[in-house]
Order: sequence, then C-alpha cells, then structure tokens
Amino acid sequence: MRLAITGASGFVGRHVVAELARRGLEARLLQRPAFDLHADPADAYERAGRPEVLLHLAWGGLPNYQSAHHYERERPAQYAFLRAMVRGGVAHVVVSGTCFEYGMQSGPLHEDLPCTPANAYGYAKDTLRRELEFLKRETPFRLTWARLFYLWGDGQAAGSLWPLLQAAARRGDAQFPMSGGEQLRDYLPVAQAASWLVDLALQREGDGLVNVCAGRPVSVRALVEGWIAHQGWTITPQLGRYPYPTHEPMAFWGDDRRLRQRLQGTPSPSPSPHPTTARRCP
Repeated sequence: MRLAITGASGFVGRHVVAELARRGLEARLLQRPAFDLHADPADAYERAGRPEVLLHLAWGGLPNYQSAHHYERERPAQYAFLRAMVRGGVAHVVVSGTCFEYGMQSGPLHEDLPCTPANAYGYAKDTLRRELEFLKRETPFRLTWARLFYLWGDGQAAGSLWPLLQAAARRGDAQFPMSGGEQLRDYLPVAQAASWLVDLALQREGDGLVNVCAGRPVSVRALVEGWIAHQGWTITPQLGRYPYPTHEPMAFWGDDRRLRQRLQGTPSPSPSPHPTTARRCP
C-alpha cells in the first residue's frame, strides 16, 4: 500500500511516523519546502508519489483558534490540495478533524450530532469536511474524518497543560497554578491517537466520521494529580488561580463506539505512556 502523510513534523504527525516505523511500514512524507500545500496543487498527486492512501494531518495557524487565517487562507488551500489529490487518483483520504467542530455542546458527543463550531478553527475544519463530502459526489473516494479530542504527550506546544506542568516540576516550583480543575474533558495520549490513525488509514473498507477519543470524561484536576503521582513530583496543584475558559463547555467528551466498531480486528493499541485514567484538542 502506497501511503503519504502531510504534517509529518507536527505534534500528531511525528507520532504517526513513529508508529509506522514501529510496524515496519514506510510512507512518503510531504513536507516543506519540497512540498508546500499552499502552492499550485496541479501536479500534487504525481509529486506525492501517486499514493493509494493519504493521511492528511497538516494545518497552519495553530494554536490561535480564533484567527481568521483558518477560513480565509488555510481552508481554501487545504481543499484545493485535497481535491487535486482525489482527482489525481488517491483512493482513501484520512483527515484529522477536531472536537471543536461540536462547538459549545455539553456531555457525550457522538458523530451524528449537528456541528455548531464556536471558533474559527472549528468552523474552518467543519467547512472543509462538508466540501469534501460534496467532492465525493463528483469524484468518488473514501473519506475518513477523524475528529481528534484532547491529546497530550511529547512534542506538544509549550503552552499546553502537560508541558507547562513538566516545566514547573523541573524548575522545582512548589505549586502549579491552574483553574479549579472541575471541568470534564476527553484526554488521550498522542501515541495512542497515532496508533488508531494508522489503523484507520490501513483499513480497506469504511469511511465517514469517527471520534478519536478515550470515550470517557476525566476532570482536569484528576488528570494533573495523576500525572504528578505517576512522575513522583512534589509539586501541588494551585486550584482556582485561573478562571475557567469561556470558549469551551464545562463538560464534554467523545463517544467512542464508532471508533471501536471501526477498529474491530485491528492490532492491539500501543501502550499508554502513563498508567492513569487521564487522557488537548489539536
């Protein structure tokens, strides 16, 4: 199977490449400057090595989720590239979506819920998905839209929860300032998400929306306390130092039933880097 990947040097992409290597699989890495998604995509399929499967993880402008860049520049370029790849002949496209497509809905989120994105990034992703659904009517192909929930792990942006806690502990800080910690989220180690993305890409059948998530809620407080206990750090959470974010509901997590159905019969998941119940939207 000829496989190509965009975004291979990003947070998720690096773990996907590592997972492919772990399985002894090779893929064509479509990276700048040799491969620019914002350039003329006319011969993109040929330059990508005529892949059968495209794992599309690239997206610029993050982590500024409210920037107009996402729908003014990024989405049009992404669609032009993917359209060229599909028209060229790629049979299966796996695209990383985001739980932000669900917007401010609370509770367990399943794929059949309507999308009501509340930030520019979620809106741009959801619009791209709809465009690709229309493209399927014109040029049939398999589309797997993998909605990623809250990921954490090595290589994450420095301003995210896990890297901030790591840095504070390594400095010897006595306390870690955070919110009240009672908000419920769906956290997943990025290595596990990468393993499931590879499983989805290698499947010979199936398409459509699928949540890539742990499928259970965990409070931010429990997450942080679990990390601290596992690492043996002496730092203490300073609860209530920061207000709760207003751009997210207090409680939402993914319904993982469709994911489990799609992955029946696939290899065992990669081990979690930490044995906690804890599992950030990309």
